[in-house]
Amino acid sequence: MQTLSEIKALLAAHGIRPKHRFGQNFLHDHNQLRKLVDAAAVTPGELVLEVGPGTGTLTETLVEAGANVIACEIDPDMRAIVQGRLGERVTLVAGDCLDGKRALSPEVLAALHGRPFVLVANLPYNAASPLMAILAGRHPECRGQFVTVQKEVADRVRAATNTRDYGPLTALLQLTSDIREIAVVKPGSFWPAPDVISAMIALVPKPTPFATADELDRFERFTHELFSKRRKQLGSILRDLHGRTDNGLWPAGITSDLRPEVLSPNQILELMRLREGPEQRLDQDLR
Repeated sequence: MQTLSEIKALLAAHGIRPKHRFGQNFLHDHNQLRKLVDAAAVTPGELVLEVGPGTGTLTETLVEAGANVIACEIDPDMRAIVQGRLGERVTLVAGDCLDGKRALSPEVLAALHGRPFVLVANLPYNAASPLMAILAGRHPECRGQFVTVQKEVADRVRAATNTRDYGPLTALLQLTSDIREIAVVKPGSFWPAPDVISAMIALVPKPTPFATADELDRFERFTHELFSKRRKQLGSILRDLHGRTDNGLWPAGITSDLRPEVLSPNQILELMRLREGPEQRLDQDLR
């Protein structure tokens, strides 16, 4: 693994400094990096997606473990460093890993080519939430996500019902994944030190609860609609959404006077399905 001195020397040799606009805070704490790699339990020959490799500290560790690494990097300066150190031992993808908020970029998809893979990455903060949601909901070929994110994101992902952190991202990821915390990472483990505490988390997929990709889309819209009015009662929210009076359809244990934040992810899905009705679900699934 690269030491902090080596990371600084690499950047100095290329005449560059960490770029704030790309969220470049380089994790140099070897103990923390080993926790992430050990949790992922990468096997020789396994396909690994890494997003935001930076100077390649984690990349080199994964390559040394025998992984077949696809590293997606938006910064051409960092790509040059990784390419110079690893050459053809890693597949570099240039550009953003995302195509909007609901899909991986075409370049990443082409590199993965539909093959089973695992995500192991110190994620750029601005890409973390959409990337985790996309992989958990839309890519069953991803056997797991082992990532470093802001601790506030990790707290949101693992939040209990009826708490401030509980929301649409929580509902989707808890429906689709078993989630656990690997470690809390203090700012001093990075250079430059960020203003926030980070955390490493593991997301291991569950069998998908969604019948179709369209149902997943509807669930994401439904949860965002509910939580955009989280202080209002369910009956009032649904009347506003559908423009009609309450039709009396409520799952067992859910009443119109409850607020969205008290519903479990499964209850939200059950409520959506019941409120749609079989005719509406069939019509939307056939579109």
